[in-house]
Amino acid sequence: MRVNNASAAAESATPLAQRMLASTSKGESVPAVLMLEDGTVFYGRGSGAKGSAVGEVCFNTSLEGYFEVLTDPSYAGQIITMTYPQIGNYGIDLDDAQLSCAPGASSRPALRGMVVRDMCHTPSNWRSSVSVPDYLKQHNIVAIEGIDTRALVRHLRDNGSQKGIVSTETLDLDELRAQLDEAPGLVGQNFVESVSCNGTYGFGVANLPAAHSFADAPAPASRHRVVAYDCGIKRGILEGLARAGCDLTVVPWDTPAEDVLAQNPDGVFLSNGPGDPDAVEGTYTQVKKLLGKVPVFGICLGHQMISLACGAQIEKLKFGHRGGNQPVMNLVSGRVEITAQNHGFGLVWDSLGEIVPELSDGYDQHPADGDLRFWVRAGVAPVVRNEQFGLIRLTHVNLNDGTAEGIQLLDVPAFCVQYHPEAAPGPTDAHYLFTAFAHLMDGDQDYLNIDIAADRLAGWNFAEEVSHA
Repeated sequence: MRVNNASAAAESATPLAQRMLASTSKGESVPAVLMLEDGTVFYGRGSGAKGSAVGEVCFNTSLEGYFEVLTDPSYAGQIITMTYPQIGNYGIDLDDAQLSCAPGASSRPALRGMVVRDMCHTPSNWRSSVSVPDYLKQHNIVAIEGIDTRALVRHLRDNGSQKGIVSTETLDLDELRAQLDEAPGLVGQNFVESVSCNGTYGFGVANLPAAHSFADAPAPASRHRVVAYDCGIKRGILEGLARAGCDLTVVPWDTPAEDVLAQNPDGVFLSNGPGDPDAVEGTYTQVKKLLGKVPVFGICLGHQMISLACGAQIEKLKFGHRGGNQPVMNLVSGRVEITAQNHGFGLVWDSLGEIVPELSDGYDQHPADGDLRFWVRAGVAPVVRNEQFGLIRLTHVNLNDGTAEGIQLLDVPAFCVQYHPEAAPGPTDAHYLFTAFAHLMDGDQDYLNIDIAADRLAGWNFAEEVSHA
């Protein structure tokens, strides 16, 4: 068993240390502990609600946007570690929440717990209405601060994301181990059904937040009717689709394809969502019935739903991609996009079919090691022949680890990416994907041929100023 910072934890628990801490902006705190499944232990201080929480411990490398991360439904079942050292210094504006927009939806975030190096208890920002620690306490979310998050993240990178428990209730390691062993793991669980809406609702331009008008330009009128599968959809994605001209009807994760097609939509959108995609059979079996009958666009879990509908294999990544600085090569445009991501599973590209040499610059084999950066170096967007839906092109590759980040079905109107274009939080390099979906619904065969640099400024009040600079 590896124990980190045990002496510091003991010192911080002394009466003198507690009195000294209470006189600072931190205020009074209680000892807390994080224990990983492999026995690694980190000691710190509670910085949220008191209690215990078990979940998969993972990490996010974003430098900002902690509240959007905190309220992302895709973190259901997980304890999120923020790698940036100070969290909470600009507080929270509730208008930035990424929680479900469904009528009657819970206001409690879906994640299990939070881990940070240093939590700011006294934020300074004109938009802030509540501090992160107070928000966590209000929503009964356990958090720990004061641990060496660099050591934790290195451990997770070396050994993989794993189950863990964070507690302020007990520091007894045997008791923590017993609770940890009793809790189920992430693989095989369907978390989507816990974060999806219970019924149909609408979302359009009228639902865009007025509080963001200082940055967002007025949205254009809606021109496409889109049905969106809610697998844990972020509010920012709904807003991005609305700003791209989509009038949305949001439906539960397992809505029958027949019910969707009966609405005669211009397109279908498949959202992000938490957990193991193989466990979300209620969605990808419906997607299989939709492909070829209506334009389809998927993001994150939606990308995995399209892949599974095509008969692909999905693998669990060692520690996933979570953060706002993931470099992705667009094989179609030849440009690199800095992207926001949040997923622990990925498509096994070569499981979709055999390479078609005449459409892959003469190459007839998948790279033996599975590293898709081979295609980046070759400057080729390879095409495979899928037994169910014909030709499929690899469009995007992660430059950090060579995994698949996007595909385009060439014989049916559908495409998807593993990352997030809505910039909530994150960069706007991938904003063009919302525009591409609109072009696909317009019938444009070359819908991915978009000036990414110009499109990333679309919808911002400063766009015209920048274009004339």
